[in-house]
Amino acid sequence: MRYEGVIYRPPSEFDSLIIQATIGCPHNKCSFCNMYKDRKFKIRSINHIKKDLEYAKDIYGEELEKIFFSDGNTILMKTKDLLDILSYAKSLFPNLKRATMYGSAQYINLKSLEELKELRNHGLTRIHCGMESGDDEVLGKIHKGYTGNEMIKAGKLIKNAGIELSLYYIVGLGGRELFSNHAINSAKVINEIKPDFVRLRTLMPRMGTELYEEYKRGDFQLLNPHEALEETKVLINNINEINTCLVSDHISNYWNIEGLLLRDKKSMIEEIDYALSLDSSNFRNPESGSL
Repeated sequence: MRYEGVIYRPPSEFDSLIIQATIGCPHNKCSFCNMYKDRKFKIRSINHIKKDLEYAKDIYGEELEKIFFSDGNTILMKTKDLLDILSYAKSLFPNLKRATMYGSAQYINLKSLEELKELRNHGLTRIHCGMESGDDEVLGKIHKGYTGNEMIKAGKLIKNAGIELSLYYIVGLGGRELFSNHAINSAKVINEIKPDFVRLRTLMPRMGTELYEEYKRGDFQLLNPHEALEETKVLINNINEINTCLVSDHISNYWNIEGLLLRDKKSMIEEIDYALSLDSSNFRNPESGSL
């Protein structure tokens, strides 16, 4: 495959072929993120994308079942171009079961329900969406580019189109100041959308980001492990018993909390309470690593 820059993919796409359909992120303003700061957003030519798909067939054969189309907001591509590459992928890989990509609310909302249904009918099975927060104040502070209501609109569009939706929530993104609002208002958004997955990430300030500089100046208070777990507990307690899987599939998290909200809320809260009973020495340094 021909790749430009560092390639990012969700952990759940570990066994998917990665085809770089776009390069970078068209928004690229989030205060906590430096993933695409080193490159200018552009959409790769359809011919180049198709050639990469052909190359993948030469390497892996036609039995391949999963493709993730990176980079940061591939859903922004023109619908006719997305339909073209989805159809071409299916023609090369007749056993293809899953085609996925990243998509933020402001770009999902540029599509009509009919367009999204057509994408689903051509093989788009899942959108990975960095909600990060459902609280408007937090969303404004991190320059996310949309409101909680706009996230609800986008999430419902995806779900009504029959596409799986994987939402990402960043524990600690509101700091100590907005701890409660961040969790409670995010739960409200989740309750409205009823996504297939809520995937937890825990904030680790990354060097070179606006949020990292705020943290170093003392303008942002990073949660300690117990506070992060308490926030997770508030989030789960405020989500209804909906048919949504909550997953902690990332090394940034302090504890593995996982289950179906419809069935496992009580056991997840009990697991958090157990983690809260442990000394802070059992957890990683809040400043370690990167998100």
